[in-house]
Amino acid sequence: MKHPLIRENTVEQRLYQIGIASNSLTKNTLVVLPTSLGKTVVALLVMAARLEKAGGKIVMTAPTKPLVEQHYSFFSDVLTLDPSGIVSFSGDVKPELRQEIWKQATVIIATPQVIENDLLQKRISLEDVTCMIFDEAHRTTGNYAYTYIAEKYNETAEKPLVLAITASPGSSSEKIEEVCRALSIRNVIVKTEDDPDVRPYVHKKEIEWMLLELPEPLKNIRNNLQRISDDCIRRLTDAGYPPQSKYTSRTEMLTLQKHLVNEIRTGFADPTAYTALSAVAELMKIDHAVTMIETQGPAPLAAYLEKLDKEASSSGASRASKRLADDLYFRQTYLMALECETEHPKFKAVRQIVRDQLAEAPGSKIIVFTNFRDTANVVADALSDTEGVSPVRFVGQSSRKNDKGLSRKKQAEIIERFRDGEFNVLVATSVAEEGLDIPSTDLVLFFEPVPSEIRSIQRKGRTGRFRTGRVIVLVTRGTRDEAYYWSSRSKERRMLSIMKDLENGYPDDEETDGYAFGGNGSPGRPGRTADLSSFMSPDDEEIP
Repeated sequence: MKHPLIRENTVEQRLYQIGIASNSLTKNTLVVLPTSLGKTVVALLVMAARLEKAGGKIVMTAPTKPLVEQHYSFFSDVLTLDPSGIVSFSGDVKPELRQEIWKQATVIIATPQVIENDLLQKRISLEDVTCMIFDEAHRTTGNYAYTYIAEKYNETAEKPLVLAITASPGSSSEKIEEVCRALSIRNVIVKTEDDPDVRPYVHKKEIEWMLLELPEPLKNIRNNLQRISDDCIRRLTDAGYPPQSKYTSRTEMLTLQKHLVNEIRTGFADPTAYTALSAVAELMKIDHAVTMIETQGPAPLAAYLEKLDKEASSSGASRASKRLADDLYFRQTYLMALECETEHPKFKAVRQIVRDQLAEAPGSKIIVFTNFRDTANVVADALSDTEGVSPVRFVGQSSRKNDKGLSRKKQAEIIERFRDGEFNVLVATSVAEEGLDIPSTDLVLFFEPVPSEIRSIQRKGRTGRFRTGRVIVLVTRGTRDEAYYWSSRSKERRMLSIMKDLENGYPDDEETDGYAFGGNGSPGRPGRTADLSSFMSPDDEEIP
């Protein structure tokens, strides 16, 4: 890539990235680009072009501290700017120091919470910021800090330009429109893996869903938990708050909980509302316990029930916790989980899949994703006894007394050792899904499906970057694993359909609800190799 602000031989030139960047310079733009196809490079090209043409400062926000540090490292390596002009901010830097550094900086990379706080305290001004970049833009919902920052930026900046980037915008047009409204987006550029100019950089992913049967001893434990759940539902019904269906969803329970809290706060609540609120709290705890036995096994369930038992005996314990701990079926279930010698079949499947992968391709790198850190511990321990397997647990930071998790420094160290081959299996929670510069892997194994299409896509994006990759998802038949499996597949299909619509354009193919749809960011002269400036119009006056 040739540009005066980009070091030579540091960035591969790809025409689709140049086209996207060029078409992002005239309007506030949302770029949807599949994982591993270089969203950060698009940000770099827009950043360099904007600094060259409009000067000022560039601000890039990213949702996590590790991602901020990763971006800081990348831009420091590839930009020709004075290194002191490229800075990263997080809450670890004192506010007074941030204020002074801001004045001298040209490129600022920060978590949105830091920028929001400094704006609220009037420590910084966005007046001379000529480009605001929002990474992982799908997070722009509700009261997330991106919304406030975008509002203040578009109000105060002399030469505003917004670039929002994401691999997974959401499974509904409403979600995408919410992002567009919040960030004042006027242009949406979509690239899919099927686009001709992208296809040479895409590698095949072989996706397999493995169905497993829940053993009888685990079903017996689940039945005990169901008895507790049935009692909670009976008490809710007696209190005048019957569930809408036999199978209460977590969303329904949270909605009812919020309704009850509001009733109590306003002072208009019937005395039975307190009984109902306690029953809902118990029901949510038992619902999670059912998830643990169905999808994780007796050991993770026992750890969770032990935690509930300790909560009940602590000072300030809730009525729900105390009632649960005194329940006969709760005590029986806890003992059954502790004494159960039947492990969840997923553990045997994980060991076999990992063994087979390493036997077929000894140099393979593997990620096993799980939703729960207790399960991550059990999986890592189970694999450590397997010949040829060098597993390592990879989790986020925690406030738990008995498990503080991993610091960012330790996370970076583990990633480097995984990259170097010292570890060949990363057993990870959601911390490894988004943003972190984790090496491409040969196999991604889902210990359980995830109902979120965004998380599913992020997990799958960890393989198939430089060669064909495999994805295997473990699903326990007749459990909520199956519900999450179908939910995720449906949402992914819906999102792909919406992205195709955006890429191809709506019927009028021009303006839809204020946003310009249908652009795919392709350069005006396909096949031509040129630097970024060749695709810019020096006379363009739409963005100053």
